[in-house]
Amino acid sequence: MEHDCCKKRERTDEELKRLTNRLCRVEGQIRGIRSMVENDAYCVDILMQVSAAAAALNSFRRELLSEHIRTCVANDIKEGNTEKTEELVGILDKMIR
Repeated sequence: MEHDCCKKRERTDEELKRLTNRLCRVEGQIRGIRSMVENDAYCVDILMQVSAAAAALNSFRRELLSEHIRTCVANDIKEGNTEKTEELVGILDKMIR
């Protein structure tokens, strides 16, 4: 399935705020990890921070996926289409590999 680079979805202010807040947390954690590496922090301490950043990114992914299903996929189904459902199946397949 080819990805259409021109697809867009308008988000509510609340959704945008939730998603950007999550991404800001991840970004801060990644900067912290880089700083730890640059300052010769202990490996286990860095690994713990990497786990925290991965968990934060997974939370972002869950939030975005949930919103996608509730909006884009649900609307597509209501309109009698299957494009978004098939697209979702494809991305889920990639995510669980």
